[in-house]
Amino acid sequence: MDTIEGLIRQLVSVYFFMVIAYVLLSWLPNARESFIGEWLGKLVEPYLAPFRRIIPPIGGMIDISPIVALFALRFIDDGLIAILRFIIP
Repeated sequence: MDTIEGLIRQLVSVYFFMVIAYVLLSWLPNARESFIGEWLGKLVEPYLAPFRRIIPPIGGMIDISPIVALFALRFIDDGLIAILRFIIP
């Protein structure tokens, strides 16, 4: 049980930092067009897309959807762990 919980936490943490890295790449010119930027985009953009459809940018420029997506990711992590603890006592 602890190993499965630890694995879930590790995977969610890695994805959490991938989202942060992808957002930080948007601050650098042409960084998203690099190999790493495109690779991160393929992995992170499908998760961010639903949040971007729901939450419009503030003032037309500031996109807060990644912040909401990161909070949701933590809730998903906690929810998966709670379900796992319920199923496997």
